[in-house]
This record gives sequence, structure tokens and C-alpha cells, in this order.
Amino acid sequence: MTVNIYDDINKLESTFRSTDEFKKLEEAVALVTADQQANELFKTFRDLQITLQQKQTQGEEITEEEMMNAQSTAQEAQQNEKILAMLEAEMGLSQMIEEVNRVLIKPVQSLYESM
Repeated sequence: MTVNIYDDINKLESTFRSTDEFKKLEEAVALVTADQQANELFKTFRDLQITLQQKQTQGEEITEEEMMNAQSTAQEAQQNEKILAMLEAEMGLSQMIEEVNRVLIKPVQSLYESM
């Protein structure tokens, strides 16, 4: 019998979208998107994070100026109540994703533990 894990994954995606954690993030994103100032600030924050991660991945040096800019942008973003609520909702969702990942990886771990 062939098992199609993708049917189960698609069902899990649908269930995931129905969770309180996802809905909370969805609402928080909508509030940030509706607020032009918060939206622009978050985009700047996100773009800066991506740029620094890319530089780090490519082994490029991050300048002190870039680091200071990143810290002040992050601080400013976290002082915005809507952005902070969105980041907190994302953390809640991330915890759920980590738990799902732990459950999915259990069979692999048990294989290695049996060695």
C-alpha cells in the first residue's frame, strides 16, 4: 500500500489555518497592514534583517553602522504596539510549528536511538 503523505499535509495546513494562533497572527498582520506608518516601519525592519542575514550567510562583514542601524530600527519597531502584537502572535505560532516538527521528527530520532 502506497502512502500519500501530501494528503495529510494538506489537511494539516487547513487545520493549521483554523487554529487560534494562526487567526491571531492573521488579525495582527491586518492591523499592521492597515496602519501605513506601522507597515512601512515593519517592512524596513524586515528588509534590514534579510539584508544582514544574507551578508552573514555570504561571509561578508557587517559594519558597526549597519549593526547600530539594525538595533535602532528593531527598537523602534518593537515600540510600535501593532508590530509588537504581531511579533508576539508570530512567536506563539512558531511554538506550535516547533511542536509539530518535534512530533514529525520523532520516528527518525527513534531509529537512531535504537542503534
